[in-house]
Amino acid sequence: MLKLVVNHSADDPCVSGLYLITDQEERLVERVRSALSGGVRVLQYRDKLRGLQDRLTLGRELKLLCAEFQIKFIVNDDLFLAQALDADGVHLGQEDGNPVAARAALGPGKLIGVSTHSLEEALAAQAAGADYVGFGAIYPTASKDVPQTRGPEGLALLKGELQIPVVAIGGITRDNACAVIDAGAGAVAVISSVLSARFPGLAATEISLLFNRIAPRPRGAVLTVAGSDSGGGAGIQGDLKTITLLGSYGASAITALTAQNTVGVSSIQPVSPEFLGAQIDAVLSDIPIDVVKVGMLFSPENAALLSEKLLHYGIRMVVLDPVMSSKGGLALLEDEALSVLKKRLVPLSYLVTPNVPEAERLTGLAIADAAGMELAARALHLMGAKNVLVKGGHLHEGMVTDLLFDGSNFTRFTAPRVLTRNTHGTGCTLASAIASFLAQGEPLPGAVVRAKLFITRAIKFAQPLGKGHGPVNHFLAAKDQTER
Repeated sequence: MLKLVVNHSADDPCVSGLYLITDQEERLVERVRSALSGGVRVLQYRDKLRGLQDRLTLGRELKLLCAEFQIKFIVNDDLFLAQALDADGVHLGQEDGNPVAARAALGPGKLIGVSTHSLEEALAAQAAGADYVGFGAIYPTASKDVPQTRGPEGLALLKGELQIPVVAIGGITRDNACAVIDAGAGAVAVISSVLSARFPGLAATEISLLFNRIAPRPRGAVLTVAGSDSGGGAGIQGDLKTITLLGSYGASAITALTAQNTVGVSSIQPVSPEFLGAQIDAVLSDIPIDVVKVGMLFSPENAALLSEKLLHYGIRMVVLDPVMSSKGGLALLEDEALSVLKKRLVPLSYLVTPNVPEAERLTGLAIADAAGMELAARALHLMGAKNVLVKGGHLHEGMVTDLLFDGSNFTRFTAPRVLTRNTHGTGCTLASAIASFLAQGEPLPGAVVRAKLFITRAIKFAQPLGKGHGPVNHFLAAKDQTER
């Protein structure tokens, strides 16, 4: 995650990442706490309704939260309140004071931000000593009536003329923030897209991760928790190939050793829960992992252990590929482990990616067509999965359609079927590709689109290798993608 630090140099901006502005709704402290745990880097306390004493009381609670999460606490428009709370700074509207007076009152160590709506206002704020400017509204917003939106294009023009950081404000969500970040915003300010979400912490994490798109390569880090495939086409080996070739950093925790090749799996040696836990602890206690991808777990003990570790480390971005059997039909998930997976891991998952047979076992539903896929996706969402991608490759239609459900809407991703037997590792590769693109700063729909293109090419470019189901071609698929 990006860290906010106080430094007025251009190389180390005073604000960066997710900038959260408070609302006037109930349970504010509870919702803010959840959001801060998801990667918020600046909290701006904005309160137009409460009396002074109530603002002081609530402000103290919010400041303590900011201290706990080691982020900056900014007061909106109220210089007196900022002084009384000893806030880290104040954010001023165009009609709410000027940076020179605010600097004189707060001192040199505090942050001064100014809301602006044009290049002229932003340059004036910079000349008056502002540390950063808010600029917007970028998109239409429900919190204010604005005569004109600026869009990412307006922000890009502003950024080219300004030396201080720009916080983009207005109508920003997970799905439109990428264009704003690409245009040069050092931070994005949000209210309802995080605080009105069912899970504010998860909503904050989704937006915070988008800033990885401007990080140096490798962008983002993925931990794969899966079995080892001695044939190299799937499992840990296939995952790490995918993660690395797509440009992220890959770490691993092995759940089981398998003796397998393109013909099938001849032997499985499960890893003990204690050793699996030691691997996970070693990685998560040291390496900043953005996304955890889960594959073959095999035993109920390892499934239960993983759920405990995900909770302990507060991992929200979990891509669960519920591997249950090999291409040859050998069971890779014990029956009791399936129960643990359903009860404990599905509810912890950001995205579950079952194929049709896996979705049938998870839900108990028979799936024969797109309508059946929709019912299964809804059932998995009710089981606790935040998002569900049901893969339609087993339906034997001319076009392969995968169905994404986010709890409200369905999105279909369709690609031509490639007629080949060389499909070993398709599920592992797709899930790892989605995890990689999420870690690199793509919102979920975009990550699925790019991963779908990647796996389709990997199948298309697959070459015969061995006597059975050959592996997909990770290398040529990644090479083809970078050359486009």
